[in-house]
Amino acid sequence: MDTTDTATTNHSTDDSSTDSSTDSLADATASSRAAEPLPGLTVRPPTTQDGAAMWRLARDSGSLDLNSSYAYLLLADHFAATCRLAFLPDEADGPDGTGAEGEPVGFVSAYRLPADPATLFVWQVAVDPRARGRRVAGRLLDAVVDATAEGEGPAVTRLHTTVTTDNASSRRVFARWADERGATLRETTGYEAAHFPDGHEAEPLLVIEGIRPPR
Repeated sequence: MDTTDTATTNHSTDDSSTDSSTDSLADATASSRAAEPLPGLTVRPPTTQDGAAMWRLARDSGSLDLNSSYAYLLLADHFAATCRLAFLPDEADGPDGTGAEGEPVGFVSAYRLPADPATLFVWQVAVDPRARGRRVAGRLLDAVVDATAEGEGPAVTRLHTTVTTDNASSRRVFARWADERGATLRETTGYEAAHFPDGHEAEPLLVIEGIRPPR
């Protein structure tokens, strides 16, 4: 996972290759740049068998809060509709992605808010070093959000996530994604440091609203 901030957080999305000096949300949008997508990358909902891979990606990121392996099994099983796993084809299969599915290089875990199913809460996004800076996190978010327009329940029009103030790479990813989808991004109070029993930093809430269909 490509992160410019080594602080541990539940919501480090790490697909950014931009300058780590950009800290504000406004600057993050202004300084973001398009990255060439990875050829052959495939994205699909996880299955119970993928819970272990999600756990390993989170563990190896070096920046995510590592939850129990059981938690990732539950996400892959019970919340598969709002989680996604990304794969790169094996080198022997060629750049067109034919052949075996390949190795997992990223995942997003998310769920609809029970009281507001049109709002998606993004819990974690992890991207393997092999796929850094190639918009994998954005494609994972696209896949989850766009699938809701075709599945059961209302289409997702709002996205929530919490990100520590010093996690510039995560903020850039969400700012860039909001801009690509024609949405607005604002920050509000999320979880204060006093809410955590273990000295965890405060996690302000980022709210992305007015998500448009992909261009």
